[in-house]
Amino acid sequence: MTVKDFSGRVALVTGASAGVGEATARALSAAGAKVVIAARGLEKLERVAADIDATPIAADVASEAGCRALIEQALAVHGRLDMLVNNAGCHHRGPVATRSADEIGQMVDTNLRAPLMLSRLALDALGQSDGAAIVNVASIAGHMPLAGSASYSATKFGLRAFTYALADELADTNISVSVVSPGPIATGFILEDIDSVSDITFSQGMSTPEQIAELILACARDGRVERSRPAMSRVMATAGYLLPALPRMLHPLLAAKGRRAKDRYRRKA
Repeated sequence: MTVKDFSGRVALVTGASAGVGEATARALSAAGAKVVIAARGLEKLERVAADIDATPIAADVASEAGCRALIEQALAVHGRLDMLVNNAGCHHRGPVATRSADEIGQMVDTNLRAPLMLSRLALDALGQSDGAAIVNVASIAGHMPLAGSASYSATKFGLRAFTYALADELADTNISVSVVSPGPIATGFILEDIDSVSDITFSQGMSTPEQIAELILACARDGRVERSRPAMSRVMATAGYLLPALPRMLHPLLAAKGRRAKDRYRRKA
């Protein structure tokens, strides 16, 4: 059973102070859900919460204590939980040799460990719903690894694998499990750090946060295990997985295309 009607349902969204998390919280609220929004900084959360009548909770999901406190506080406010959106993410770009062990650990803790822990901690509450959903926000980088994003790609590969396995484990329950795998998104996550983003990233079409939020809600509604945007990115990633030499062959062409697009975004900034 899936969350076909969000009216009166309780949804928890992490990384909700901006970007995809904020767009998802706004979409859920507009659909009638009671939304709990979480991020590390309370000030931005409170501004979003005031707009959509949501419950803001400051939480650092990179720690086990932070995850436990977040689930406990959400349940203390509403007494139930029907939907969990694991959206919080971290990306320290650059070759592995240029990144510290702490930075790599932070990516693993935020992008992979936190969704695993939050999903486990939420299972009992979700199991009491008459239709519940877990939606994980991964990346097209979870289909095809990219130099300069090795650790990030690894965490998103792991999150995607976890989603598929957990969906099978819970197939006979009331809880659906899905993953949304977007390409580049027009948020500060990319555009505020444009020079450190690989050229090839910009060879793909850029989505808006609202478009990704639509995919998240669609997964919660029908329980489909995965949705991606743009569709061609997933096709190329699958082709690259089946034919590992293909991405290397196409890399110069895609990088050149990406550089041109990147210059256009830079001029708009």
